[in-house]
Amino acid sequence: MNKIETFGIIAAQAARGELSFPTSVNAVLRLQQALNDPDCHLEEAIRLVLAEPQLAARTVALANTSAFNAGGAPITNVRAALTRVGYRNLQMLVASLVVRQFGSRIKDPGLRAKCTQLWEHTAQVAALAQVFARRVTFVNPDTAMFAGIVHEVGGFYLLSRADEFPGLLEQDPERWAELCEDVLTREVARRLALPEPVAEVMFQLRDAWLHMPPASLLDTLLLANLYATVPSPLGRPPAPLPEHGDSALDYLMDEATLHAIIEEAAEISRAMGQALLA
Repeated sequence: MNKIETFGIIAAQAARGELSFPTSVNAVLRLQQALNDPDCHLEEAIRLVLAEPQLAARTVALANTSAFNAGGAPITNVRAALTRVGYRNLQMLVASLVVRQFGSRIKDPGLRAKCTQLWEHTAQVAALAQVFARRVTFVNPDTAMFAGIVHEVGGFYLLSRADEFPGLLEQDPERWAELCEDVLTREVARRLALPEPVAEVMFQLRDAWLHMPPASLLDTLLLANLYATVPSPLGRPPAPLPEHGDSALDYLMDEATLHAIIEEAAEISRAMGQALLA
């Protein structure tokens, strides 16, 4: 079976809703469905989180990161953690568990390395998106971080299936992997019940252009991807950054401000990575 046929099979399965998720992902998805219920109250959310020990530990860890608890007293229980991070960020944690679990069944060392790099890229983009949202585009920072976490979900799924087909992701000049990933992104987003504004941005991201001044969730993710130093191991390589003096972004922020944004995002990314991988 050649690559084109294999990509076609994976994409066709996804289009029919035949997504192959690890068992651990299915358990987390059931939790997410409950959290999507507008009538899900705090006590029920706490009970659901406590039923998933890994999620409970990461919720507390996230609540103690600089993004949510800068200089405050340490959070030591799920109730306080959930109150601090909120439902939206709990959903981000759930989504991060899903994308990380896609790599849990990969055996090939090369693919596992790609999956690790993709997660590092994802965490960096999520942190940058949050800071750019607060300081440049003024969209909701929590939504921006969530969008950053899930924006490569199709790539994670493709990596999880590539272990079944040796050589699938090697040298793909005709970019069949990108076409397949686009289909996977739509279907995985639907299965995860991602909010429509976030899902639409994910679908537009690959070929979108940055607007000036940047003011949308899409612009926020484009900026975050532009300044991420860890590239995605999938798809086309990022375009080289211009010298800052030649950048239209000079109209929005000077070099010192950009440096401060990147440094703040790096701190959040490190803390978030530790929390989500604990």
